[in-house]
Amino acid sequence: MEPARVFSLSDMVSFGESSIVSRVIAKEPAGNVTMFAFDKGEGLSEHTAPFNAIVYVLEGKAAVTISGGEHQVSSGEAIIIPAGEPHALKAMDRFKMLLIMIKG
Repeated sequence: MEPARVFSLSDMVSFGESSIVSRVIAKEPAGNVTMFAFDKGEGLSEHTAPFNAIVYVLEGKAAVTISGGEHQVSSGEAIIIPAGEPHALKAMDRFKMLLIMIKG
């Protein structure tokens, strides 16, 4: 991304039919910022990550499961996924999210 330029996060990725689309906005030694667009019903299977992550939903709704507990997250809401915790994600509607991963 070009510094000191206004942009729309939602416009960074477009929905794809029956798919997940992602775009890295920033990749630095301290962490990554990535936009995702999920078609309804698409998701990420359970996995772990070595760093804390923040999921911020820009559009739509998703079910985020963290260590067996399910959380509904909708537009304008966020959830923190702790490092090392098993988690998964499923799109309840088409949705877009900003993923911020902090390394440290």
